[in-house]
Amino acid sequence: MTATLQKQPRASAPDRTILLVLFFIVTSAFLLVSHNGDLLSQMGAIGTALKNPIVEALMVSLFLANVLFAYLWKAAPWARALVGVGSLLFVLPAAGREDTSLLDLSIQIMIFAALALGLNIVVGLAGLLDLGYVAFFAVGAYTWGIVGSPRFAEILKYFGENPGGTNAGTLAIGLVLTVVTAASMLYINRLTSRAAPTAATAWSFRLASVGLVAGVILTVRAILVLMAPQADGLANGLNAGFFWLFLALSIFAAAAVGVLIGLPVLKLKGDYLAIITLGLGEVIRVLANNLDLYSAGSQGITPIKSASVPWFDAAAGALGFAPDQYYLLFLYVLVLVMIGLILTVNVRLDRSRIGRAWIAIRDDEVAAQAMGVPLMQTKLIAFATGASFAGVMGMIFAAKQQFISPESFVLNQSIAILSMVILGGMGSFPGVILGAAVVTLLNLRILPGLGEATANISWIPQQANPGQLQRLIFGAILVAMMLLRPEGLLPSRRRQLELHHDDNQEDESAQGNAGALGTASGDVYSAGYAPAKEDDKAGGSR
Repeated sequence: MTATLQKQPRASAPDRTILLVLFFIVTSAFLLVSHNGDLLSQMGAIGTALKNPIVEALMVSLFLANVLFAYLWKAAPWARALVGVGSLLFVLPAAGREDTSLLDLSIQIMIFAALALGLNIVVGLAGLLDLGYVAFFAVGAYTWGIVGSPRFAEILKYFGENPGGTNAGTLAIGLVLTVVTAASMLYINRLTSRAAPTAATAWSFRLASVGLVAGVILTVRAILVLMAPQADGLANGLNAGFFWLFLALSIFAAAAVGVLIGLPVLKLKGDYLAIITLGLGEVIRVLANNLDLYSAGSQGITPIKSASVPWFDAAAGALGFAPDQYYLLFLYVLVLVMIGLILTVNVRLDRSRIGRAWIAIRDDEVAAQAMGVPLMQTKLIAFATGASFAGVMGMIFAAKQQFISPESFVLNQSIAILSMVILGGMGSFPGVILGAAVVTLLNLRILPGLGEATANISWIPQQANPGQLQRLIFGAILVAMMLLRPEGLLPSRRRQLELHHDDNQEDESAQGNAGALGTASGDVYSAGYAPAKEDDKAGGSR
């Protein structure tokens, strides 16, 4: 007799809608109360409990789960929109007005979410293991950090005192060389896309690349020498209005560095590619540490300006924000918009021909090349796209922190971003955003809060305090996650099938006259049915 398993009834759509809205209301209320210092001081013991770092971290985590549930649950569209928009545009800024650290944490989560989306293109879609991804983040940060701070005046003074032979003619030569070499590279690339590349075209492309770099260097040096007389007027850096121009330039600068790094290394794959990208990432950090004139070395660059938007500041003031919170609220909205744009680009690329080419290269590079996929060009597009996302986020990071130094772009940052992609689910856009939120919350709120809350407990030795073992706890969580759910927290369907392919295979050998695959008796002659007559075909064919 076989027992029949009764399926548990699932909640209907109206029930899930009610649960979603109720959860949103309750967690929003707790978040607003737990970050209102004046209200907590009037609540006595309850207020003291809500001030506990562990409770505060739990409240933030539960509130951010609203957005996850709005995405996962099949509730009414109006309820999902209400929870998503209400959480991100109303409740979080309102709580951040009372506690600036919450607004700062939200920006940090979204910056890492954008970085994880960029690395997901390189690692998750194209299958290229990049351990130096933080280098592109640094390029974007220094692009604005240098010109948007007093460091820019110091550079102009230096070139004013040491002009060499640079003049307006140098600028003209640099511009011509840049345009000619860039056009040559485009022409050579078009030729190689139509026919097989030869040694002549390969060397021509390399020479054009060197000429392009030389042209850019000459152009930048000439501009700095010609601007040197204005150094006193730029004592605090360029006007904040140039923020928008450099937001676009940071994208192009990081993409260009991605292409320059990718050209010599993308012929490698696997472990070799990982090692060389790790080395190149460290090269960028060492350059930032040693080029004192431009980066101020290990002392870092400060203060760095943010964009000035008078009408936005007026609106923020009308909403009750303090003047020192204006720039944070502006960057919060800006990062939210950038996340929307980056996510849209990711989805469109994934569904396009180039996205399918990335997946083909990841699955089988030889087969992809045999099917006509241009390997180098496709890999370079992946590298440049991921780098551009990191570049724009690096600039926003510099504006938020108002200080950058080489220590902000160490190898551990690249590993942390990679762990976000793997933890959330490689190839899954919602997954990597969730992974970024989880890892950032663990690193910035949950583990530090746990250490702070247990610091004064007498029976816990100081050496065993969670505050001293944050890296150990975080590593243990990652190991457990990879053992229990290797596909990630929110994997893509494709990735889930790849990792659980064997679990989905059915054993039909027991239906023949041989022993089943799971038993020790009998021999297996066919994966299907055994032939009933001599002239029948094997395998169950009719």
